[in-house]
Amino acid sequence: MFKVSCLQVNSGKNIKENLNKVLKIVDNCIKEKSDLIITPENTSIMASNKSELLSKVNVMEEDIFLKEFKKKCKSNRKWIMLGSIIVKISKDTLVNRSILINPNGEVERFYDKIHMFDARLSDKEKYNEQDLFQPGNEIEIVDLPWGRLGMSICYDLRFPNMYRRMSQSGAKYFSIPSAFAETTGKKHWHTLLQARAIENYCYVFAPAQIGQHTNGRKTYGHSMIISPDGKILEEKKIGEGYVSAKIDIQLPYNLREKIPSLSLD
Repeated sequence: MFKVSCLQVNSGKNIKENLNKVLKIVDNCIKEKSDLIITPENTSIMASNKSELLSKVNVMEEDIFLKEFKKKCKSNRKWIMLGSIIVKISKDTLVNRSILINPNGEVERFYDKIHMFDARLSDKEKYNEQDLFQPGNEIEIVDLPWGRLGMSICYDLRFPNMYRRMSQSGAKYFSIPSAFAETTGKKHWHTLLQARAIENYCYVFAPAQIGQHTNGRKTYGHSMIISPDGKILEEKKIGEGYVSAKIDIQLPYNLREKIPSLSLD
C-alpha cells in the first residue's frame, strides 16, 4: 500500500503566487504522509498568449517551480510530480511538460504533452494549443517503488490507444493532470477517466485546475483518484485543496487475472 495525493488549484498568470499557493497545499499532503503527490496541468502559469508565456517562463533547469520542488522532495524524501509546467526549449518554442521528481531531489522522468487541444466548442470558446506549444512525440512510462506509471496530460485522455500501450507495457497507474474545460468537463470528465481505468485495470490519478482563471478560461476541477475497477475513491468537487487515497498495489494484478483482456488485444 502507498498513499497518493492529487491537488486542485486555480492557477493564474503570476508564477510566484502560484508557487507559494501550491507549496502550502503540498506541505499539507506531506503532513498527511502522502508518498506520491501530483499537481494539475499548468501548475506554474495559466495564460493563453504565447508572447506572455515566452516572457514569463524559463528553460527547465532555471524554472523556479522545479527548483523549489527539487528541494521539497529532497528534504522530505517524497515523490512529487509537477503535473505540468510550461517550459521554454528555445527562444520561441514552448512545451507543456510533466515532471516527476524523486526523493533525492532529482528529475526522474519528464513527459511533453503529445496531443494538443485544438477545439472550437462554440463561437466564443476556442482552444488552439498547437499555436502555443510544440507537441511531444514520446510516450513515457516510469518505474516507481510501487509499480510502473504511465504519464499523460489532459487532452491525451481522449486517445485510448495511448493508455493501452502503456498498460500493455506494464503500467499499473496513470497520471492525468489536467486543466479540463468546464464545458466538456461536465459532459465527459468522469466517464473518460473511469473508462481509462476500467479498460486497462489501472489506477487513475487526475489532479485538476478549477474555476475562472485570469486568462478568461474556466476549468472543471473534480480532481479524482480512481481504482482499476472504475470506482471513484476520492473526488474534490469544489474549491482548491487536494484529495488523498491509499492504493492497493495488488488490485490491478488481481483484476487482470480475473478478466485477462489485456492479453487478447
